[in-house]
Amino acid sequence: MQLSRRSLFKLSGAAALTAPMIMTRAAQAEVPMAMTMPAAFKRFSLGDFEVTVLSDGHRNVPDPRKIFGTNVSKDEVEALLTENYLPVDQMQFTFAPTLINTGNELILFDTGNGEGGREGGVGQTLANLQASGYMPDQVTHVVITHMHPDHIGGLMEGDAPAYPNAAYVAGRTEYDFWSSDDRMGTPAERGHAMVEAKVVPLAEKMTFIGDGDSVASGITGMAAFGHTPGHMVFTVESGGKTAMITADTANHFVLSLQRPDWEVLFDTDKAAAAASRRRVFDMIATDRLAFIGYHMPFPAVGFVEAMGEGYRFIPETYQLDL
Repeated sequence: MQLSRRSLFKLSGAAALTAPMIMTRAAQAEVPMAMTMPAAFKRFSLGDFEVTVLSDGHRNVPDPRKIFGTNVSKDEVEALLTENYLPVDQMQFTFAPTLINTGNELILFDTGNGEGGREGGVGQTLANLQASGYMPDQVTHVVITHMHPDHIGGLMEGDAPAYPNAAYVAGRTEYDFWSSDDRMGTPAERGHAMVEAKVVPLAEKMTFIGDGDSVASGITGMAAFGHTPGHMVFTVESGGKTAMITADTANHFVLSLQRPDWEVLFDTDKAAAAASRRRVFDMIATDRLAFIGYHMPFPAVGFVEAMGEGYRFIPETYQLDL
């Protein structure tokens, strides 16, 4: 059957008249929100190493000024946030443990918030580690950059080690501070209790390191004290490529990096923390290194360049995939 152009026009007009009814019906249908989140990890090669950054989830918190820039005015903090297209009344924390396969070892740096955080949407490291293709019993070493709860919370599942075949590595200064009973009755008492529950039971399998000590061939610890008394960062070198795991040296990609001298609520020694930020990120900027920052926007990998009073964060896109 042949249709004339006039007939086609009439048909299309009729269809247009019925379209609003179809759309109304569709709008009235109830479609529940999925609410599920995809597995979240980022994998790249660094020389002969395979690096997998794991998401432990994210948490929204109110009023950035209560945490960052506590030594400057609220107006200054809000102005910097606005300049960077960020809300002034709330912010998002992300958490990014890192897994390195050297070919001989499978090394996990930090363990996330653990089971205690799952009702709040965090504590996803184990699930994302498995989604990335590994099993917890394959992890040979767990390295703790420092002993704040969001880094050690995932060491145990119930009363058992989450990574049953792993040996453990931690800074001697950090462990001695948090495990000491001298923390009782001080603001560090809560942290001490968590270390007693999560870290001390593993101490017999733990190697304690200091500045310049090696974790494995190509992976070296460096003191970056201030955020905590024994906070450490790690240089990762393989096949002529170098990156850094900076842990909590900077806790926000704008507020900590663009203003490294601004004080942060969570830093134990605020002056030392600021000095460590400048020392570590001066090196990263000068040597044009990639870095993994535990609280950088996921997937937490990027670069920095010197800018103004501090540094500009440049998220990694495909540089490490080529």
